[in-house]
Amino acid sequence: MESRKSYLNISSVAIPDTKLNIRIPTVREILEDESSYYSIVSSLTATPFQYMVQLDDMGIDFTTITDYDLFKMLFPIYSQSDLSILFGDLAVSDFAVYRDDNQKEFIYSPNNNIAIDEKVYNNLVDIIRKINLFEKAKYKPGNESARKYLIEKERKKQKRNSKKPYEPYLEKIVIALVNASEFPYDYDSCMNLSIYRFNQSFKQIQHKIYFDNTMIGVYAGTVDTSKLSSKDALFWIPNN
Repeated sequence: MESRKSYLNISSVAIPDTKLNIRIPTVREILEDESSYYSIVSSLTATPFQYMVQLDDMGIDFTTITDYDLFKMLFPIYSQSDLSILFGDLAVSDFAVYRDDNQKEFIYSPNNNIAIDEKVYNNLVDIIRKINLFEKAKYKPGNESARKYLIEKERKKQKRNSKKPYEPYLEKIVIALVNASEFPYDYDSCMNLSIYRFNQSFKQIQHKIYFDNTMIGVYAGTVDTSKLSSKDALFWIPNN
């Protein structure tokens, strides 16, 4: 996988073991249609836990399928839409599910001669998550009652949220950062940053503010360093 330094200095990332490349869009590109971008990257990196309601409606137990199984269901659907913000000029509309000689399923594009097996998939979603600061959402209920409770709770949440308009995520962070003294960019220059550069700056500034506040507490005697949940709080550069 590419090093962190290379992520900062390139506009696309090659996926190991395949001819696929992932573009790293700029803040400006994403803000042109923010909801669409985050819908795409969230869906392509989703775990069954995040689709428990939709899977339940299809008669599928979200605890019994793999992340790759879900991807095989979703990617051929999303490939019919415009994914150029992620894949550039690569035509992805012919990606579909195929089986090899052992009847093992994989995603394949005949026109591009590109296959996405589970190994490639894992590399692909790991890179998308890293670029966008996504954490992998995964949780397995302890029993059947807990599983049903989770599904009904999520169903009610989705029903409530379906009536709400999309709330800008990136736009709010941009406004906050350009008004923060730690951020070295104004609004116009911020637009030209890759989303990876922008996210890393956001992450660093968050950590630096936390570090500064922690140190103030330490010097004032109100923070006991032995009780900190993470020793990373004692360093102004985050470990990851």
